[in-house]
Amino acid sequence: MENFKYKIIALPKEKWKGTVIPLVTRSDSYYDFEMSPLDSGGCTISLIKKPAEREIVHTPEEYDFPDSLYQDHWENAEAYGIVSEDDELQACIEVCPEEWSNRLTVTELWVADELRRQGIGKKLMDKAKEIALSQNRRAVILETQSCNTNAIGFYLHEGFELIGFDTCCYTNNDIGRREVRINLGYFFHRDARRR
Repeated sequence: MENFKYKIIALPKEKWKGTVIPLVTRSDSYYDFEMSPLDSGGCTISLIKKPAEREIVHTPEEYDFPDSLYQDHWENAEAYGIVSEDDELQACIEVCPEEWSNRLTVTELWVADELRRQGIGKKLMDKAKEIALSQNRRAVILETQSCNTNAIGFYLHEGFELIGFDTCCYTNNDIGRREVRINLGYFFHRDARRR
């Protein structure tokens, strides 16, 4: 990817705050959770990829507060991206430090459909890892949804691993909507502790 033809630039808060991320999730599969009790107590939890009965589609219009850059609750966020010549956002990543745990959270990652499969997502994720290293963070964390199987595959390929899930994060019917929150983490040093 030496001749990467796109330029990733800083997206200053003064200009880009409130820019809606037109993230549409389309998938013909999803990850389902299966919990099995153990005779010795406790349980095992399996994440099983399954085909969807019909295409799963989630759009920004479904939500009262669609994803946007520099939301007020993400204090100290930084955003980077690719912008067209006519100043239109084509791809972005937003990160925000989680000081109490010394991790960097990826709050947004989006690439326009016409720019996918060109290594842009990887370059943006490399930027997040670079920021985390420069800030001496112990991990990069993010959330995605169980129906976003393409994103999950990308994150796993980038070295992320499952660190948790929430079956009622977005609605009380996240399992039925095939939209369970999945938390993934990328660790720089397995034995690193909080500062």
